[in-house]
Amino acid sequence: MSRLLVDADAIRALADILTDTGLTEIEIAEKDSRIRVVRAVSTAAVAPAPQAVVAAPVATPPVAAAPADLSRHPGAVNSPMVGVAYLAPDPSSPPFVTEGQSVTAGQTLMLIEAMKTFNQIKAPKAGTVKQILVASGDPVEFGQPLVIVE
Repeated sequence: MSRLLVDADAIRALADILTDTGLTEIEIAEKDSRIRVVRAVSTAAVAPAPQAVVAAPVATPPVAAAPADLSRHPGAVNSPMVGVAYLAPDPSSPPFVTEGQSVTAGQTLMLIEAMKTFNQIKAPKAGTVKQILVASGDPVEFGQPLVIVE
């Protein structure tokens, strides 16, 4: 029977990321090993107090169109990992890019911190930043659209 080798430090680091970012699960894979940490989110069911209900005509607001799946946009730059997005190198510096700015292929758009490592997210092509879809300090998921470059 083979014994499963567990990297306790990696599991603790992933658990810390879950706690710090408010995410509910995170997974990393390297070569033929994979670690997935899931945090259970408890929700307390509260029974509503009985109230007298009076039927009144209610105007229903128009239903907004469902937002388009921006991860499929041809200019979407999607997150390659789970982590925390930062739009500037530090809080006192200007952002790497702003909406409407022209960028070159390979130019840094933002950083994503994952496991205490800051990873540069670079423009895959030259173009104009049409939309920045995250704020600095936002937790991001794998595959989440971050920026639209057209």
